[in-house]
Formats: sequence, C-alpha cells, structure tokens
Amino acid sequence: MRPPEFWARDGVIPRLLSPLSALYDAAGVLRRQLTVPRPVGVPVICVGNATVGGTGKTPVAIDLAWRLSGQGLAVHLLTRGYGARRAASPVRVNPAKHTAVDVGDEALLLARAGPTWVSPDRIAGARKAVEAGAQVIVMDDGLQNPHLANNLALLVVDGAAGFGNGRVLPAGPLRESLWRALDRSDAVVVMGRDRAGVTGLVGDGRPVLKAKLIVPDDAASSFFGKRVLAFAGIGRPEKFFRTLAGLGADVVESRGFPDHHAFTREQLRDLLARAESANLTPVTTEKDAMRLPEWARWQVSVLPVAAVWDDPAAVDRLLEATLAHGAA
Repeated sequence: MRPPEFWARDGVIPRLLSPLSALYDAAGVLRRQLTVPRPVGVPVICVGNATVGGTGKTPVAIDLAWRLSGQGLAVHLLTRGYGARRAASPVRVNPAKHTAVDVGDEALLLARAGPTWVSPDRIAGARKAVEAGAQVIVMDDGLQNPHLANNLALLVVDGAAGFGNGRVLPAGPLRESLWRALDRSDAVVVMGRDRAGVTGLVGDGRPVLKAKLIVPDDAASSFFGKRVLAFAGIGRPEKFFRTLAGLGADVVESRGFPDHHAFTREQLRDLLARAESANLTPVTTEKDAMRLPEWARWQVSVLPVAAVWDDPAAVDRLLEATLAHGAA
C-alpha cells in the first residue's frame, strides 16, 4: 500500500480514526502481555522500526552482519519473508534456487551478507539457525514480535519522515505507541538528515546513532549525465528518485509503486518500451530488482546502496557490549 497523505500530519481524518488506533494498539499490548519472550541460546540482534514503510533497516542489518562476521563470528540472518509464499517450516535462503516469490525480496538481499532464514515463526527460524551453527543472529524486523528474546534492539527511523503524525495505525504510520517502541529499544538509528526532529523526540534515554544510505562510487559515477526512467516499489519511491538526481542523472520520467510491489509482465513491458522509445535508461533499486523476472532484470540498471555510519566506532562498542553479556 501507499501511505496516505494524512499520515504525515495531524488533522481531522487522523482524529476520526483515533478510536480504531486505540483498538489496534491495545491488541498489540495484550499480545505482548500474554507472551513470554524465549531465548535460543545465542545473542539475537533485532533491527526494527516503529512505522510501516521503508526506513533503511535492511541495509543496517546487512552492515551489522558484515561487522560481526569480520570478527570471525558465524552470523545468520532471520526475516519473516514479507510477500513470500508461506512455508510450513523455516526455509534457508538459496539465492541460486529461490526467487522473491519464494522467500521475499529482502531475504535475497540479506543472503548476500550471510546464511539467511525465512520464517514467520521467529522462534522456529532462530532455532534452525542455531542448529546450523549460528553464533549470532541478526533479525531484520521483529521489534513488534514478542516471541523471540533479543539482546540488542535497534529502532531505525527515516530522518526525513520521522514518525509521521505520531499516531498508530490506521490514523498514522506507527505500528504501536511510539513510547512503547522506544521503551523496548536499546538505541535509535536515524537514517539521513534529521529533518523531522527525531533526536529531540527520543530524548536522552538511549543512544542515537546517525547513519545514511550511500551509493558506492563506481555505481554513482555510472549514472552521471544519464537520462533515465526510474521506477521503484519501495516505502518512499521519491527518495530513490532524489538520490538519482543527486548523482547527476537526468530523471526524465519516474514511476512509483507500492512497497513490495509485484510487477506484472504488462507493467514491465510498458516501462521498458517507454524507456526504449524515449532513449532512456530504465533503473530501479536493488530491492526491486530482486522481484524482477530474469527476462526483465538484465534490461534494467540497478542502483545499489549501503548503510554508512557517522560514528562506526560507537556501533562497534555497542555490538561488543552486547556480545560481552552473552545470550538473552
């Protein structure tokens, strides 16, 4: 779905929907009260968010996995596989075999950083990872999941969008009350410039880490001066379009789709035909590329991104402290 405009600011519609928000939030509270989080014997690091839509948590999870792997640890990644076929048991991602339809687009990206498990049942997925030799588990998403105990919970926030109007679904973009999400978070990661004043809202109760998504130099230079047709089905497609323009690309045409959008053959043929007729280079995100069929993927340029920390030493200290305390 595309986020409605009223999620960005408070007003009449959010106030009218507030009773439904109260019910949604209360259901989440009750679910958590009735659940005892269970450990799995190894440290679990949760990279989550408080809002629906993209915040950059998957690149953060990938970066953390690389950092921990660099210390000689066997790191496995865990995700529920949004948009994937529901499996009866946890599935270990095989990029040579699985598609986004099988395991989800984010799982295919995570698998580049290490062994990755897709499981709607986080406990079952984590146990499979441990059986396969995981010494640390990095869980992409799951801040609102009460079942799997974690040792470190990072709340990732888009610095431009912040927490929107501050209301819970459906009146706003929050998955739960902001204060409950913060209460369960050990640190907050602000992605990009903090235009929404996230740091001030978080206060002094927990560390605030600053990061940004960057395009590797070789990829960035390849788009300079190029006339492109940009398309994306992510949380905020306009961010992708602005990134391309900032790299010096001439974004002649842009098309946004809902997050995790399953592109149809007709849509892709239309996009490619439009690009060819106007002499444009079709370009999309890495995440979207995971959902393209092979016949279309080779015709589309892809813009990769990576999470880069303002203070990487602070991130390493946080990870070291977490590992020093052992499993939950």
